[in-house]
Amino acid sequence: MDGRQIRQLQQLARLYGVQTSFHNVKHERQWATPDGLLAALRALGAQVAGLDDLTEARRQHRRDRWQRVLEPVTVVWGQNPVTLSLRLPEEHLAHRIAGTWELENGEPRSVAVDTSAPMVTAAETVDGRRYVLLAWKPPGRLPWGYHRLILEWAGQRAEALVVAAPEVVYSPRGKRFRSQWGVFAPLYALHSTRSWGSGDFTDGEALVEWTAAHGGALVGTLPLLATFLDFPCDPSPYTPASRMFWSEFFIDVTRLPELESCPEAQAMIAEGEFQRELAEWNAAPTVDYRRQMARKRQVLACLSRYLFSRDNGRREELRRHLETHPELDSYARFRAAMHRRQTRWPQWPSAERDGQLPDQGGDRGEWQYHVYAQFVAEEQVAAWAQRATERNVGLYFDLPLGVHADGYDIWRHQDLFATDVSVGAPPDAFFPNGQDWSFPPWRPQAMRQSGYAYLIACLRHHLRHARMLRLDHIMGLHRFFWIPRGGDGNDGVYVRYPSDEIYAVLSVESHRHQAILIGENLGTVPGYVNRAMHRHGMAGISVVLHDMVTDPEGTKRRLARSPRTVVCLGTHDMYPFAAYWRDIDLQERERLGIITSDAANWARGERPGQRERLAAYLRGMGLLGEGAGEREILRAILSLLARSAVQTVLVNIEDLWLETVSQNVPGTTDEHANWQLKTRLSLEEFTAQPEIIEMLTTIDDLRREARSRARAEQR
Repeated sequence: MDGRQIRQLQQLARLYGVQTSFHNVKHERQWATPDGLLAALRALGAQVAGLDDLTEARRQHRRDRWQRVLEPVTVVWGQNPVTLSLRLPEEHLAHRIAGTWELENGEPRSVAVDTSAPMVTAAETVDGRRYVLLAWKPPGRLPWGYHRLILEWAGQRAEALVVAAPEVVYSPRGKRFRSQWGVFAPLYALHSTRSWGSGDFTDGEALVEWTAAHGGALVGTLPLLATFLDFPCDPSPYTPASRMFWSEFFIDVTRLPELESCPEAQAMIAEGEFQRELAEWNAAPTVDYRRQMARKRQVLACLSRYLFSRDNGRREELRRHLETHPELDSYARFRAAMHRRQTRWPQWPSAERDGQLPDQGGDRGEWQYHVYAQFVAEEQVAAWAQRATERNVGLYFDLPLGVHADGYDIWRHQDLFATDVSVGAPPDAFFPNGQDWSFPPWRPQAMRQSGYAYLIACLRHHLRHARMLRLDHIMGLHRFFWIPRGGDGNDGVYVRYPSDEIYAVLSVESHRHQAILIGENLGTVPGYVNRAMHRHGMAGISVVLHDMVTDPEGTKRRLARSPRTVVCLGTHDMYPFAAYWRDIDLQERERLGIITSDAANWARGERPGQRERLAAYLRGMGLLGEGAGEREILRAILSLLARSAVQTVLVNIEDLWLETVSQNVPGTTDEHANWQLKTRLSLEEFTAQPEIIEMLTTIDDLRREARSRARAEQR
């Protein structure tokens, strides 16, 4: 490949929004490989089988751009006037161009393009035909929402979606400062004397009640979405089968109305072997997803058969749910077909692979099961959210970055996803070949052509019930790292996304649901991402454990400058506070091969000095006495956070009893029980511990004081 071809390839890549280079973690410029660029271009729809196709592919891109009359999506911020770009053959300016606004509320509005004095901003000749670019400002303002514009002239037609959005996302009562606090726990990890071996939606309600009783305003958890727990079995909450449906794993079967009148299901649960297994699961330190779901599934399937065989008010409720959630029929068909085939959907016969499934997926019982499971899961999530609202507590949900490659969403929306590549991260010191997260990315132009309908559906699924929504890997709104199939991170490239349009959708949905959006902006995040979040009023996340031990005063100053922040000691991907304080994290990471022995030994040598400097700082702040132990250190750190001006302090409940084991260790699979660890203390145990209650009471008192100070400053 000569220099001229390299330049041509890079030029074409930039036209498609593919970055030809990026800066790695060492701030060194890393050039994309030709194979990586070609793979990304093909996934984006460019006709480039090889280097000989570059010239024609560039011509085709230019041709497509000028022949596209309207961009698929245009954003109007705030109360600004609408400005649209029109590309037309020059001779078409002689025609009358009639337009119609189809407002989201159904109201039609007529409009016309004034071609007598067109605002031509550019012109170009393509294939012997001259095209002009117009800047057109139709009269009037648009209400916030999604509106469709249709233009018609000389037998031609063009349409586009116009998103009119508030410039900043929703903030309660317009205030930037609320001084709230809450607790975080993975729902699967919670367990009680009444639950079946792991947490369920009823346990979530119990956590809400306990949090509210001690002044907390938020309960956060990991994604609660449908996953594959049979074939295949992948319990990770970050690789869901769909981002539009709940996991039936969390259903509390004992609360279902059908159980009260279904003798067969009652007998299943009362049977000795069933009760023996429940006792075994309740005593185990980890969740056995496959076995527990298989048992719960037996009962749910029995109850679904029972309800579908009845003709009563409850059956009518299910029918109405199916009518108001039309995507559920398709989802249930997919799961039924997958159960019937017992293979991944790319291996199905072509008709079914392409979306043509038989009625009820060819398996009536399986279809009924999934319809029923989603019906009752939605009921229990809604009841959880209602209980939280009554107690003035918000639910903090988590929208994962992607979806399982074998999942429903990919099958249902194959045109939206680039299935020949996967999302990941470039090489770094820990992962010399980069990270491949094994799920396909969105195709930017396809998402635009669809009017972001899939993204809107995913957001609405969560925001019906969540007061706060964490958006995983916020950098994905701006760019994704694409890795070609069969390659690794060294072949990956960054592909840019129309972030302005995505922020507009987020803004509309957050205001409609009056929900706060949190962008997960941890790790190496380009400055323009944080600036965009700030511009649109989106809160970020600050994880302060490592910062506190190295630069406590600097951490305090940074938090003071960032009030719109959710601050926490650590995340589910980090070892808890006590593991750090006792160097258990170094021991475990060395054992797992994540860090070298030399790196672990160096860190062990640094830790005593770091711990003493932090303790001295906390003593100087009046938060810690002499000779304090790790529990007092933890209380002092949480007190410092509670006194800060940040919007939200989120406390991992496992830190409160000095847990040392991490819920997830990135870079491991079978070496660690990722997403399986139950909390060492049950709900009944930790909610009654005086030391834990005392710590939360201190946090609540300090948050109230911070709120009072903020109000005084505002006056």
